[in-house]
Amino acid sequence: MSEISARTKFACPACGAEAQWNPAKQALVCPFCGTTSPMSAPPEGAEIEEHDLVTALRSIPDDQRGWQAEKKSVKCQSCQAITVFDPTRVAQRCDFCGSSALIPFEEIKAPIRPESLLEFKIPDSKVRDLVRAWYGNRWFAPNALKSRALTDTVNGIYLPYWTFDAQAHADWTAESGYHYYETEYYTDSEGKQQSRQVQRTRWEPSFGSLDHFFDDELVPASKGVPMALLAKIEPFPTTTDLKRYDPGFLSGWVVEQYQIDLVAAAQNARDKMVAKLQQMCGQQVPGDTYRSLEVMSNYTGQTFKHVLVPVWVLAYTYGAQTYQVVINGYTGAIAGKHPLSWVKICFTVLAVIIAIVIIIAIAANHQR
Repeated sequence: MSEISARTKFACPACGAEAQWNPAKQALVCPFCGTTSPMSAPPEGAEIEEHDLVTALRSIPDDQRGWQAEKKSVKCQSCQAITVFDPTRVAQRCDFCGSSALIPFEEIKAPIRPESLLEFKIPDSKVRDLVRAWYGNRWFAPNALKSRALTDTVNGIYLPYWTFDAQAHADWTAESGYHYYETEYYTDSEGKQQSRQVQRTRWEPSFGSLDHFFDDELVPASKGVPMALLAKIEPFPTTTDLKRYDPGFLSGWVVEQYQIDLVAAAQNARDKMVAKLQQMCGQQVPGDTYRSLEVMSNYTGQTFKHVLVPVWVLAYTYGAQTYQVVINGYTGAIAGKHPLSWVKICFTVLAVIIAIVIIIAIAANHQR
């Protein structure tokens, strides 16, 4: 099994066991004897460095790689997530999908080290309450879901994200459409002449430009949680609340290693920026509608960060399927998937049909 060379260890000063970072106490806490020991964490408000994207795409120096602490990695054969954890922990099941098909993962080259992270703010006790409440609000979920889903297997995981900044300038051209109305005459089915207002559109050429700064465009680098699910618990306050990376923050926590590399993430971010610029330019086009919008854009001052964000993950099995619920460890936002009760759905559809029939019958009686 691959190990990244140790630079820092976090032993309990009382019993010598491996201490774990406790966000609530802002200290390293021994899970065995409860001893609390301070850590020389970076000061509040310490500046988080942005890296030039063009330079980084050419080369990332080795001294910016690795975790600065002893870690082991395993890869799940089911969901393909790569999890990184303390060497004293024995991984038996994947924290993302619950699969036991884990194999050692050997690095060809150490990953780019994150330089900042968001701490866990939502404790596990509150997470369980959030999950139970979420189950209770799933109207079409089976009644047995709350008792059969394992709410006590919630895992706190730091997920990898890339953030991208860029100053964008866009020039656009389009055809602006202005609506007007004309009176149209026609003959109805009874042979009578009628008139109606018909909408027409006058097209005129238009053009313009805009400048926009993209600040921390988020691109998840996780394989353990689908992007669509993560999007439902975003945003993460990476522009304001990040702390500088220190390996002590990860002591006792599981980290997912990024599998979407910097090149792919940069392209993903650019695609998002292009789509947003297209939308913003469209909003500038005068008139009632537009067509043939063409946007010519360029980007300068492109920078990036590799950050870790806190997410609670619950993978549970219902029937033959595995479902996943995720909670933003900083804000408490929750999203997930769940099984459907076809009995409830059928009864709901039947109730709607009966209600429609009753309304039609009442309306028919009033017309008599």
